[in-house]
Amino acid sequence: MAIHYWEEEIETLPRIGLQSIQLRRLQHLVTRVYKTVKPYRDKMEEKGVRPEDIKSLDDLGKLPFTVKDDLRDNYPFGLFTVPLDEVVRVHASSGTTGKPTVVGYTEKDIDLWASVMARALACAGAHKGDMVHNAYGYGLFTGGLGAHYGVEKMGATVIPVSGGNTKRQITIMRDFGSTVLLSTPSYALNLADAMDEMQVDPTKLSLRVGIFGAEPWSENMREEVERKLNLKAVDIYGLSEVMGPGVAMECLHTTKGMHVFEDHFLPEIIDPESGEVLPPGEKGELVFTTLTKEAFPIIRYRTKDISRLIYETCECGRTLVRMEKVTGRSDDMLIIRGVNVFPSQVEHVLMGIEGVEPHYQIVVEREGNLDTMLVQVEVSGAVFSDEIRVLENLGKRIEAEIKDMLGVTCKVKLVEPRTIQRSEGKAQRVIDKRKI
Repeated sequence: MAIHYWEEEIETLPRIGLQSIQLRRLQHLVTRVYKTVKPYRDKMEEKGVRPEDIKSLDDLGKLPFTVKDDLRDNYPFGLFTVPLDEVVRVHASSGTTGKPTVVGYTEKDIDLWASVMARALACAGAHKGDMVHNAYGYGLFTGGLGAHYGVEKMGATVIPVSGGNTKRQITIMRDFGSTVLLSTPSYALNLADAMDEMQVDPTKLSLRVGIFGAEPWSENMREEVERKLNLKAVDIYGLSEVMGPGVAMECLHTTKGMHVFEDHFLPEIIDPESGEVLPPGEKGELVFTTLTKEAFPIIRYRTKDISRLIYETCECGRTLVRMEKVTGRSDDMLIIRGVNVFPSQVEHVLMGIEGVEPHYQIVVEREGNLDTMLVQVEVSGAVFSDEIRVLENLGKRIEAEIKDMLGVTCKVKLVEPRTIQRSEGKAQRVIDKRKI
């Protein structure tokens, strides 16, 4: 397999060499942020830490955390470290739960972003000559443009199709000979449904690999996507506050974790309750510090994503730490009668049962003082048209397996194909009516 955008001198460094780069960059970052961003300086002084106190990577824990509310409280540009006339692009969240979070990039930041995204694409075996079908959303969302610039940096051809107009996308894939697909995993399944409806055989397309991210997805979902689209499915990780897509990426040699490009993004795992840094290998909340961003660096950003770090060298030769596939977000976690439930755990159960389609929705309500959980799940047309008794038995089986695996009692409602609303981006897996 030829890799045409692998920064081998960095990605295969012994850990001691990588840590030397990280420390030098961290010290420079802390000094710059302390001098230029008053909210950061105030938080550091409140914690009694100054730039000269950062003498080793272990001193990272002395620095204060950054949370999403810090970005909202300093909306729109209060955490930028450069004048606005040096900012060449801004992105922002939708702001559905408050003020949007705004991030900015200098020209150097954009080039850095393109480079790490090109490295991510190389992990998936993409190369110059590929026809990359980019179905991530363009606009204020970082996914579309972040991936776009990485494809161009690599020298491959990008098809900037964005989301939506699904049947037209299938036609473009077929006519243009798309070899690499970029989208959310839920939209990939939407594309698979459209192929089936259009009677397009995925084995007759040129798709070789799909790079899927922006939402948690299970291993069973991976198998379903690979089967329905006839490609190799790999996971990509990123978030706007840290950079966008391209922070970490699976390679073709393993499904046990995504390589973090830690010469630019310094990861930690903390206990989400106490904030204490956890030992290597333990699962907890992922925290990132950006080491090289100019316009909008961020220190110890609490992502809310649940993962763990894997330090063993990968078969591909990269020595970069790997982050385990995100199992969910601490703020997406449902507490049902005292039991912690992640949507991805429910998905894992559903995808292991024959006849069940990869489209589901969890509805949580409160009846009196008790929480109730209803799982609506699509089944195949053949199953739905079967006898009532067969459907009842399937529903009871799903309820029993969720109870057995997650320890929570729920009701299951089986629905016919295409009943649950499809998404052009991130799927809405949970409707929590307790919050309405």
